[in-house]
Amino acid sequence: IFLSLLPLLSSRKFKSCTHEIQPNTLQFPRTIRNGIELSRSQRLISKPERSLMETKRHSPYSVSMLPSISVLLLCSVLIASAYYFCSYDSSSLDLLHFAPRSQFESSGEGSRSSAAASVFPVVELRTKVITSNQIQAVRSAARSADGSAVVINRLRRNATSSSSTTAAAIDLKRKSRKPISRGEELERGLARARASIRRAAMAADHQNSSIGRVEEFIGGSVYRNSRAFYQSYVEMEKRMKVYVYKEGEPPIVHDGPCKDIYTIEGRFIHEMEHGAGKFRTEDPERAHVYFMPFSVTWMVKYLYTPLSYNLTPLRHFVADYVSVISTKHPFWNRTLGADHFMLACHDWQGPHASRGSPLLNHNSIRVLCNANTSEGFTPRKDVSLPEIHLYGGNIPTQLRSPPPPSSHRPHLAFFAGGLHGPIRPILLRHWKDRNDTDLRVFEYLPKASPLDYHTFMLRSKFCLCPSGHEVASPRIVEAIYAECVPVILSESYVLPFSDVLRWEAFSVQVGVSEIPRLKEILGGIGEREYLRLKSGVRSVRRHFVLNQPAKRFDVFHMILHSVWLRRLDLKNLVA
Repeated sequence: IFLSLLPLLSSRKFKSCTHEIQPNTLQFPRTIRNGIELSRSQRLISKPERSLMETKRHSPYSVSMLPSISVLLLCSVLIASAYYFCSYDSSSLDLLHFAPRSQFESSGEGSRSSAAASVFPVVELRTKVITSNQIQAVRSAARSADGSAVVINRLRRNATSSSSTTAAAIDLKRKSRKPISRGEELERGLARARASIRRAAMAADHQNSSIGRVEEFIGGSVYRNSRAFYQSYVEMEKRMKVYVYKEGEPPIVHDGPCKDIYTIEGRFIHEMEHGAGKFRTEDPERAHVYFMPFSVTWMVKYLYTPLSYNLTPLRHFVADYVSVISTKHPFWNRTLGADHFMLACHDWQGPHASRGSPLLNHNSIRVLCNANTSEGFTPRKDVSLPEIHLYGGNIPTQLRSPPPPSSHRPHLAFFAGGLHGPIRPILLRHWKDRNDTDLRVFEYLPKASPLDYHTFMLRSKFCLCPSGHEVASPRIVEAIYAECVPVILSESYVLPFSDVLRWEAFSVQVGVSEIPRLKEILGGIGEREYLRLKSGVRSVRRHFVLNQPAKRFDVFHMILHSVWLRRLDLKNLVA
């Protein structure tokens, strides 16, 4: 303070040394006005400016004193600040205070940790969120060496300006968001399933995926894409729900044959109605597909007059059933039946009965044994159903445990069946009664033969499966049970589950025109190729077995999986 005042005090004795104009310093010629001698500069200065100069001339302080005055003011501010902070109550500050140094020193003297703590005291800080959306800073309430309690200060951040605003924005967004309908929720689940299947299909063999060792688990060579199939199957098990309509009365509805050539029709209806119920739902709003549980085989039995060829009663029944469910429920009209399916295994009545309702015939998923593309079967929306002939409702005893793969099979090929349809006459005409020990073809087995039908299958490498009146044949499934490589002799036939199975990996398809060369074609298949085909038959056997109750990957689940694939592609089907 003294240093800042010293220039100010010393400036008094230099009071006369102002910025007046000294005549002896001017280089201008002098003039006289009214008897007063004026310099040229004074002559050029205006009157207001001269009065200002006169004021400066008589001012007690000079311009050079401004720095001293500034220093004085700065010192005054510093003194006032020091006084303010020294007199302020520190307990009212909203700050974290360090605890006394002795609090953080360890009990061991000379330890490196205590030395570090004495220089850098540590503040222990924990945070917890309370109901008022405030954050509390809590320090451990240890006590100092002198026994005095450590002051616990709470640092409260008023988070209402940020967190509460964010929460309010989220709440507003949630309130403004429209509630998701059940239908939209189902479609989102299907979209996630499609994405998952697509990722699995594109996954490289060396990449790890959620399906794990799928190739080892199900045998990848018989599938078009084993990873995609397995992932699709898992998605079906996780998501798919089927609603079974309760309208109708037995025996035509909610019942079907279980012990004849059309066994698959009744067994599927029974499993859906009385099975474990994993896929069935009682809430139609949660369903992905809707099942119409009528039996075409029982329609033929109870409504059709034999040899009348009058299909009108069957078509009327189907039309009335569709009318009832579309009037009573809103689900048919939402998609015009595209997410509904029926199942029929009767050779010729199944496709004809579905024509009773044009929407069912053109839009709905038809699961048919007679999967003939020349008669209106559409592989994109319809499902090919394997024809399974179980005489007593179970697999024949001989076919339950086929011989080991290394067992010898003396016959090259075998067939025995009636003469009906367009293909069998050609086969029998070329190969019947030739006494060929390699290619055994019969219309009916000789009564004196020591071998029965199934034993011939078990002793043959290839089993001929020609179409009859319709394209499907129960011999295909019987050959698979016997682990006899099926030889498909058919035209316009969509093979069962061909959207996931590679039939060329476990069967041989021969055109009708190639029947005269049948022995040459089959004989040209080498032993290595035959063993590969036989191994494929063994791999797919599980997909054609009827279990009670149903098991994973059996024929019941494969049928549902085929329907599931059509449901995943429903938008394209409707379009």
